Amino acid sequence: MRIATWNVNSVSARLPRLLEWLSSARPDVLCLQELKCAADAFPVEEVAELGYEVAAHGTGRWNGVAILSKAGLDDVRRGLLDQPGYQSQDALLEADEPRAIAATCGGVRVWSLYVPNGREPGHAHYKYKLRWLEALRATAAEELTAERPFALLGDFNIAPTDSDVWDIAKFHDSTHVTDAERAALAALGEVGLTEVYPRALKYDIPFTYWDYRALAFPQNRGMRIDLVYGNDSFTSTVADSYVDRNERKGKGQSDHAPVVVDTA
Repeated sequence: MRIATWNVNSVSARLPRLLEWLSSARPDVLCLQELKCAADAFPVEEVAELGYEVAAHGTGRWNGVAILSKAGLDDVRRGLLDQPGYQSQDALLEADEPRAIAATCGGVRVWSLYVPNGREPGHAHYKYKLRWLEALRATAAEELTAERPFALLGDFNIAPTDSDVWDIAKFHDSTHVTDAERAALAALGEVGLTEVYPRALKYDIPFTYWDYRALAFPQNRGMRIDLVYGNDSFTSTVADSYVDRNERKGKGQSDHAPVVVDTA
């Protein structure tokens, strides 16, 4: 089975490239993040022509996640266990953001995740990010009680190590690299998950994100923040994993590249 994850940074803006990539890469399951569209506005008919069922979770603003599958789409779940909401300074109520969706595809339990950015340490959004990650850990622990292959895939907005950013000195006092965020990733290991590390096709570190600005992509000033974690039943079957860096090239591209995992 081929399972992939991709932050498309607007599914409507990226639809031609999405359809082309589905046709060429032919994943059995694709986890998408940052849809920026409501669930009922997702281009279901277009991807159905390529053989995919869709489970989407979005409100039409920022965020939004989906799972596309040719291998079945059972037991769909939207949102984490006790998932926290975020209350911005200009909002009176907490918003329950669409950042997590799960489904069982061909016997594999898959979560598509879009972890909050955090903005900056000390910001309310950063505190929300840490609460959200704790809800993710609790959700994973709950779901791992079922004996089946299990994987978390998505944009984690965390670089696991200093080597996973192009220049750690540029990230002083920044989110994505703080001890608290990295400790939240380590907590996934405590419940029985390990990372599937993709092989590097061109550079030593398989970055997955490059800013649109300042020629970041041509100069490979990137970050590795799109990650895959699985239980032993999942990771033991992994035959290959890589970042499709070519999909970051050209016009109309996302600022993220897909991460692809092939299982035996």
